[in-house]
Amino acid sequence: MHESFNDLSEWREKALRGGGEKRAAAHRNKGKLTVRQRLHELLDEGSFMEIQSFAKGCRSEHLGDGVVTGTGLIHGRQVGVYAQDATVYGGSLGDMHAKKIAALMDLAAKNQMPVIGLKDSGGARIQEGVVSLEGYGQIFKRNVLYSGQIPQISVILGSCAGGAVYSPALTDFVFMTEQTAHMFLTGPKVIEKATGETVCPDRLGGAAVQHQTSGNVHYTGKDERDVLKAVRTLLTYIPTKRRPVIHRKVQKHDASDLGNILPKEPSRTYDVKQVVTAITDHGSFFETQRCFSKNIVTGFARLQGSSIGLVANQPKVLAGSLDLDAADKAARFIRFCDAFHIPILTLVDVPGFLPGEKAEHAGIIRHGAKLLYAYAEATVPKITVILRKAFGGAYVAMNSKGLGADFVYAWPEAEIDVMGKSFADEIVHPALREVDNEPSVMKAAQLGLIDDILMPDETRERLIRSFDLLRSKEEDRPLKKHGNMPL
Repeated sequence: MHESFNDLSEWREKALRGGGEKRAAAHRNKGKLTVRQRLHELLDEGSFMEIQSFAKGCRSEHLGDGVVTGTGLIHGRQVGVYAQDATVYGGSLGDMHAKKIAALMDLAAKNQMPVIGLKDSGGARIQEGVVSLEGYGQIFKRNVLYSGQIPQISVILGSCAGGAVYSPALTDFVFMTEQTAHMFLTGPKVIEKATGETVCPDRLGGAAVQHQTSGNVHYTGKDERDVLKAVRTLLTYIPTKRRPVIHRKVQKHDASDLGNILPKEPSRTYDVKQVVTAITDHGSFFETQRCFSKNIVTGFARLQGSSIGLVANQPKVLAGSLDLDAADKAARFIRFCDAFHIPILTLVDVPGFLPGEKAEHAGIIRHGAKLLYAYAEATVPKITVILRKAFGGAYVAMNSKGLGADFVYAWPEAEIDVMGKSFADEIVHPALREVDNEPSVMKAAQLGLIDDILMPDETRERLIRSFDLLRSKEEDRPLKKHGNMPL
């Protein structure tokens, strides 16, 4: 055997070493796990199979070039994973670093595996110049090509800047630690150098900002173990090869108190999440973007063991009205569910789109149209339940019959109209008003816009049966390259 391979174990040890123990110790002192510890927390024990561990760039002295790539199992399911190592050139992306990630993404796509990126990178490797920028282009291209084909998940575990945050923005879900992670296009040092402005990293791109204000992050956790555990949970809701997740477990469920959640006074608020948890399997609700645009609730849950996506107006915030961020949040979630054949349940209690000069100037028409587009475009099973009110354009936008809902149900006290009665009384001239004491929900049912009026405690069972009926749904659409969503 050639003398270079006499000590293969020594080469492997060198590849495992990353940037060395001194840098690893500094990394741990920041409260961060090492790259190998992160993989251990994410994947089923002993399942990781590393790929290209000896690869390194022409200007690099480190085997692996600052990123660990390979495959493993999560709850027995194959996934592709890459983890950037901040102990090697700060996790920056060079030519070989990018090639390893691109190769892993190609492998995942060919084998229909979700791909998970554990991000801890300062961006492009400056010493490699434009070559590193080209590497980002190759990754961005794959983010787009494989969008809707395989689930893509990004986990921000350190300070990420530049291209290191554009790739996560192109993926389906972004997770982030609250204490040790930042994401920003331009870091504080560069901003100070360029503009003289001093800015705190947390205020510029900390987890609270990215989760609550910008909406770039879907889930945050107090530490890395919490976040990686959440990633494992999310994957239990997402199907393999675009087929529904069906566990088919019989769930004992008492929905008898469901009717007591809504207040008797129409003007009083309530928490729609109580309705969500009462309808769905116990403990199954996994909310996304919990702290962003709280007037709409999105997330996954299970009905009799089967995975569904949930969109619900939240009367506790802005009375459940739709604003720009709510439309964007819901539209993106709906499109993910549609891409991966996850049925969608919509719970409606909406007074309308949020009015006002500020909203109009900010583009509420364009943003609201995104929600219309997403629902109309989706071909997965879609069921709507109107809980209390559905007025105006928001009634249409929240998965109405005309927009393509397979079934629309309503509770007995629901109001469905162009606008609320108090507003109509002020706008419509008395001589033009029609005297009609029939409930608006009954009128909608008579017109075929509502498939049935349900008592609250009947809702769960009807939803289970309805989604079961729709499991084999097929819908023909015009052949085209793609539509032009109002972005």
